[in-house]
Amino acid sequence: MAEYINITRNARQINVVLRNPESVAASVESETPFPAKPLSQQGQFGEIMKELDRMIGLDNVKEIVFEIYALLQIGSYRAVAGLASGSQVYHMVFKGNPGTGKTTVARMIAKLFQTMGVLSKGHLIEVERADLVGEYIGHTAQKTRDMVKKALGGILFIDEAYSLARGGEKDFGKEAIDTLVKAMEDHKNQFILILAGYSEEMEFFLRTNPGLPSRFPIQIDFPDYTVDQLMQIAELMIKEREYVLVPQTEMKLRQHITQEKMNDSMSFSNARYVRNIIEKAMRHHAVRLLNQHTQQPSRQELMTIRPEDVRFDKK
Repeated sequence: MAEYINITRNARQINVVLRNPESVAASVESETPFPAKPLSQQGQFGEIMKELDRMIGLDNVKEIVFEIYALLQIGSYRAVAGLASGSQVYHMVFKGNPGTGKTTVARMIAKLFQTMGVLSKGHLIEVERADLVGEYIGHTAQKTRDMVKKALGGILFIDEAYSLARGGEKDFGKEAIDTLVKAMEDHKNQFILILAGYSEEMEFFLRTNPGLPSRFPIQIDFPDYTVDQLMQIAELMIKEREYVLVPQTEMKLRQHITQEKMNDSMSFSNARYVRNIIEKAMRHHAVRLLNQHTQQPSRQELMTIRPEDVRFDKK
């Protein structure tokens, strides 16, 4: 099959339809047909799939993306055969701690869906409560509609979506939720809404808004990265920037990440935390070389991150 088929290597199976069949059945639409010809496995689509496959972990995300691809591909074959082929609703909920890849995956899905014909533009509009909630009656609805309008043809990504329901009955956040629900009806198949945030808060948010879960048939958990996965991410970041870590530096970084995950697991920001350490180490590396050399350092020196370059904030 396609050269990127290994994105499902850890999946139990590939289903042509999405999981959570009860929710999906309630949200099946039939207004927009599937593409009339099979989707290309090459070009931009193939490149984006390879990019997704290179991401560490996220096997459940990769599985769902391939499920949607399979559904569209089979849908195109069904259309050629003269069989009914309706579209589905792809609004999503992303649940997980900071730095687990939620925004990155949302941006990638936007591009993928554009190449697959699900979205016309494939852009991502990222917002939070302040971008949607106004200060007086009527202001919230207008702000929310404006953001939906910007997202048409792409994805509207609401980070910390549960904050819309934190202010009680008189808070304008409820008006934002109601406006979003109406927009999902008024603009069927014209944009995808992704609600994102911490797992527990998102679960509570969905429980306290009974009409929402069935409108979001795709709910994806983004688990915290393991220490090994975070080290793989660090190595990828270093390689992309054309640096290298000596073994002593790797050991120092691994020990620190292990300790941080144990001590502060709730606020630990996963890949974001690792990225901040790497970028700070690059700055310290640059200062060290400037202090040690009056002329051009060697190529090896320019690339090598030593243990003394890796420093951690004191708490």
